[in-house]
Amino acid sequence: MRRYLLRRLPSALLVLAAASVLAFGILRLVPGDPAAVLAGPDAGPEVQAALRDRLGLDDPLPAQYLHWIGGLLTGDLGPSYVIGGETADLITDGLGATAELTLGALLFAVLIGGTLGILGATARRPWARGAVRALTTAALAVPPYVSGVLLVLLFAVGLGVLPSGGRIPLLTAPDLGVQYLLLPALCLALPSAAVLGRFLEDSLRRALAEDHVRTATAAGIGPRRILWRHALPHALPPVVTLLGIQTGHLLGGAVLVEAIFAWPGLGQLAEQALVRRDYPVVQDLLLLLVAVFVLVQLLSDLVHAWLDPRIRWE
Repeated sequence: MRRYLLRRLPSALLVLAAASVLAFGILRLVPGDPAAVLAGPDAGPEVQAALRDRLGLDDPLPAQYLHWIGGLLTGDLGPSYVIGGETADLITDGLGATAELTLGALLFAVLIGGTLGILGATARRPWARGAVRALTTAALAVPPYVSGVLLVLLFAVGLGVLPSGGRIPLLTAPDLGVQYLLLPALCLALPSAAVLGRFLEDSLRRALAEDHVRTATAAGIGPRRILWRHALPHALPPVVTLLGIQTGHLLGGAVLVEAIFAWPGLGQLAEQALVRRDYPVVQDLLLLLVAVFVLVQLLSDLVHAWLDPRIRWE
């Protein structure tokens, strides 16, 4: 396993390096001058020039890039000149909220997707399989900004059992924090749950058609034991890889869901930074999201290799 990890690390580092160059370069292509935004509409050219010199915007692009990367490697992210405060503090404050939302959505996606996948693969009645297929299709077809509004109208406005927005940290008040987390986590999880459910259903059907499963069935082993001891372990490795990919999608979708439910995470911070052209914050956020996605994908590949030794051998 250690040798497999060492083989994967160079590609992960290469992705991070390419992402840093893209994040740095794309922001420089956006029209507008962050110094002019920071100075305000009434500031003169002298004030804007002083701000550009203070922000280092007049330096050559390679020098700006190396200065940014050097700060990241030393842990000095620098200040946010537009939003205010230290960039590291802003990201740290939003990271906990986004991590809480993403982990809650991931739990929902695994529970809902796993249940739908198993039901779709093992149901004997056509109407049950059709119902599972309809549920996954609806979860995929309805975008989060629609499902989020529907969830708020149903549970917050209609039934009045859950809050419509905001956040209370789980560590501060677990009972209240769960109530604020349920709706945004469910809204974020629905598309990923549908993808996982369909993929697990197809993978389970192929596993149930394998010769060793048929042999176990002919030997009189019960269907429940066949499912959990023979078919499901065989179907899980590719699903784990897909789960890693969907975790990245959850991080990306959190930006929209946080706006719908007024969830104070990295999504709201990214929106503020983009609108105000706060270069340091946007660059660090983009690279952080890529780094988390690469790390999750690497971990999912390691779990896949642990479940399926053929991956390590190859």
